[in-house]
Amino acid sequence: MHVAINPSILYFGTPVVLLTTENADGSANLAPISSAWALGQVVVLGLGAEGQSARNLAERAGLVINLPAPHQWEAVERLAPLTGRDPVPASKPAGCRFEPDKFGAAGLRAEPSDTVRPPRVAECPIQLEARAERVGEAVSGGFVIVEAAVGKVHADPRLVVPGTDHVDPAAWSPLIYNFRHYFGLGTELGHSYRSQTPREVPREVLAG
Repeated sequence: MHVAINPSILYFGTPVVLLTTENADGSANLAPISSAWALGQVVVLGLGAEGQSARNLAERAGLVINLPAPHQWEAVERLAPLTGRDPVPASKPAGCRFEPDKFGAAGLRAEPSDTVRPPRVAECPIQLEARAERVGEAVSGGFVIVEAAVGKVHADPRLVVPGTDHVDPAAWSPLIYNFRHYFGLGTELGHSYRSQTPREVPREVLAG
């Protein structure tokens, strides 16, 4: 038997992305993204229409799709209530504040890219340099859909099958956003500040 429900969000288990784009003054914006999926060598991203990332990509095509590991969820969450827009757009949730230094606020380091101007996140095990080939409005309104063509992939060598260009699935675990809670390929690691179902995380997970 099933029951009909009306959930406020539909993040039913999507990978977390830390997206770097270039601001108008040449500085970098860093934003956590929870809507991303790959189709061949293209990654499709869903962004808030009034966010700094959407504004940047409408004007400058370069971006980096950084994939954090599960243990980095706290750095991602430190970015969650921040925006690169000043003043803060009215569409942003309560508690959101302007922060020009997203890397510093998250405790992450910027690393130069090879083919695009925005930097990579040095701590992320997988980094995809890409260009936004199409940026358009989503049918639901309030969002934009970005089709980004990946030009270069950087990977931690410990994740690569020796002698190949393949990521070892047994070695790589993405950070997953599941109804505003963070997971790896295992037990829950924590939850978003916007979660409507918070609960305690087991002590052994926090310590591990």
